Amino acid sequence: MPTGVALRDVRQQLFEAAERVLLRDGAAGLTSRAVTAEAGVAKGVLHRHFEDFDAFLADLVRDRIARLESQAAALRASAGTGDVAGNLTGALFELFDSVAVAIVGLVIFRDELRARLRQAGPAVGIPVLTDAVAMIAAYLNEECELGRVAADADVDALALALIGAGHLLFAGREGVAPKPAEVSEVVTAVIADIVQRRLL
Repeated sequence: MPTGVALRDVRQQLFEAAERVLLRDGAAGLTSRAVTAEAGVAKGVLHRHFEDFDAFLADLVRDRIARLESQAAALRASAGTGDVAGNLTGALFELFDSVAVAIVGLVIFRDELRARLRQAGPAVGIPVLTDAVAMIAAYLNEECELGRVAADADVDALALALIGAGHLLFAGREGVAPKPAEVSEVVTAVIADIVQRRLL
């Protein structure tokens, strides 16, 4: 750290630097040295705040998961308003920004990171995606209770399908998001049955 330069929230500064490195250089290029260089701090700063680099990465992922909580609350609050497909399409765009897609790739890339995350979270699935499935399922449950989708809808299976399809739509585009119409078309196809049966 340059002499006389006070660090603001060190953890947040390092997280933001890691996200920039991840977007620019991918999971293979994300190293402790790359993060500290990007943050403009001494190499030892990261290890003064985290047990090791995988502990840092685990907290980076948990920080991203924590951001889902406010998105999940907003999505549940939208139940009963607007269009179900429109609400879900908007949620997928918010969820799968370029950083989130890169973080999912990072979790898949690093076995040790995945193992650490599973110690305190679900034992199966991919962290971030698993949390996103829960978010979508909670929203669909709200819509079931409001009668806007079929009462017997398998919301867990539908949420899994929507997140899986969403990830495929957004991944591998190098920062270029799919067109809203592309995402809307897939969402509409996935939920078509539960919307149509509600009308019968």
